[in-house]
Amino acid sequence: MRSDAVRKGMQQAPHRSLFNALGHTEEEMRKPLIGIVSSYNEIVPGHMNLDKIVEAVKLGVAMAGGTPVVFPAIAVCDGIAMGHIGMKYSLVTRDLIADSTECMAMAHQFDGLVMVPNCDKNVPGLLMAAARVNIPTVFVSGGPMLAGRVKGEKRSLSSMFEAVGSYAAGTMDENDVLEFENKVCPTCGSCSGMYTANSMNCLTEALGMGLQGNGTIPAVYSERIKLAKHAGMKVMELVEKDIKPRDIMTEKAFQNALTVDMALGCSTNSMLHLPAIANEAGVELNVDIANEISSRTPNLCHLAPAGYTYMEDLNEAGGVYAVMNELSKKNLLNLDIMTVTGKTVGENIANCVNKDPETIRPIDNPYSETGGIAVLKGNLAPDSGIVKQSAVVPEMLVHEGPARVFHCEEDAIAAIKGGKIVAGDVVVIRYEGPKGGPGMREMLNPTSAIAGMGLGSSVALITDGRFSGASRGASIGHVSPEAAVGGPIALVEEGDLIKINIKEKTLDFVVSDEELARRKAAWTPREPKVTTGYLARYATMVTSGDKGAVLKANK
Repeated sequence: MRSDAVRKGMQQAPHRSLFNALGHTEEEMRKPLIGIVSSYNEIVPGHMNLDKIVEAVKLGVAMAGGTPVVFPAIAVCDGIAMGHIGMKYSLVTRDLIADSTECMAMAHQFDGLVMVPNCDKNVPGLLMAAARVNIPTVFVSGGPMLAGRVKGEKRSLSSMFEAVGSYAAGTMDENDVLEFENKVCPTCGSCSGMYTANSMNCLTEALGMGLQGNGTIPAVYSERIKLAKHAGMKVMELVEKDIKPRDIMTEKAFQNALTVDMALGCSTNSMLHLPAIANEAGVELNVDIANEISSRTPNLCHLAPAGYTYMEDLNEAGGVYAVMNELSKKNLLNLDIMTVTGKTVGENIANCVNKDPETIRPIDNPYSETGGIAVLKGNLAPDSGIVKQSAVVPEMLVHEGPARVFHCEEDAIAAIKGGKIVAGDVVVIRYEGPKGGPGMREMLNPTSAIAGMGLGSSVALITDGRFSGASRGASIGHVSPEAAVGGPIALVEEGDLIKINIKEKTLDFVVSDEELARRKAAWTPREPKVTTGYLARYATMVTSGDKGAVLKANK
């Protein structure tokens, strides 16, 4: 066993003395050593139940003949971090999580791992670590929150952010907002729409690294505890068979994940995380492939905020496997590849039928013939701009309007709530990228303000920051190259005509070659907004290429 390096032989006598200090018996010392990565904490609602999930995993490991050992991973609540300097720290934690988990797994020579994540950067960070360490690993998340109910309608966190915008617009009073505040997040779990956390938990299942239901079983269901026990048992089977993450996370598996991404209408953040995970697995995954896969993949789900169904509805409809079964009817998936179940994708999904054609559209009756995400390019975004096209109203798929330019999120929000943004405008928020921010903040506050002000079907937003899965409307993020390195978004001036054509996958601004050359010559770098601490070090690492997975799209 791999753990023999710390438990067997005369040279390991000092190591065994330390295991004695932990209370390990001789019987436990002879069994495979399984690390359980617990992301439990008391600040993230999606993580407050993970102590129970971890205990269930421990039982599963022990029942199957292993010795479970728990160690921690950090996690940030993006909702609580939103709208202030805390959001600069969110994306960067993904690499902290991957690095620290690698350190723990390698230092202690575990025979296998069970990852217990749930929220936004915690899931991809642990997937990156799993690919990097490459020992038998199973994922089991904490599960999604149940939807709240306000005035008889299901609601979620994005509704809360939009309620704040509605209050600013005068269409809600303080009591209305208070009702949302008290009802939209009724349980533990990752927020209940198809936001980044749930997107990544579903894609973990699609990648083959999680068991059936990993992405959709609600956090408060006892079925989630059963799933955790099975994950603990399953890792022992993977150890016995020596099935490792890189045996599962192959190029074909990432193609499957992107296909499911398009069908579900996942968060645009998946376009940051899937390439990063693939990079650790030794797979080249360029965002350009997204349009190719989108062109042949119908969008089957309109989960909140794109529609009015929630994760609990997707679970009842048959979950991720039912979506994959629909996709297989048009030969859109690689069915012959291995998963953590010990079976192939085809074997896993064979009998998983669609139980609710309103939540999961049948393959011959999709919401659209193309997938949920599009990559735009043009003279404003030579490398890429990402949009969740499934959450864009039809009248905004093609849009032209004058640029309203802001150098930070706060200034843009003040203008939106102050009534200075009008129908037809294109809000441009720049210097929020991974280098320029630094940290690449998520722009849920400004998109929610636009929606709350009643401008969601008439105002677009473009940024070199990123968007939450909770964002909707013509919100184009990850614009690259970013402003901090002199990308074209740095050269846009107030009033420039911006042309957005999501149907044709283009993003341009109207400026003559001569004028563009003048602006380039006049442009000077801005001073970084954070010059000390981890963010400054991180920005340096991104610039030097050490964190290439953090965005090839923003290199």
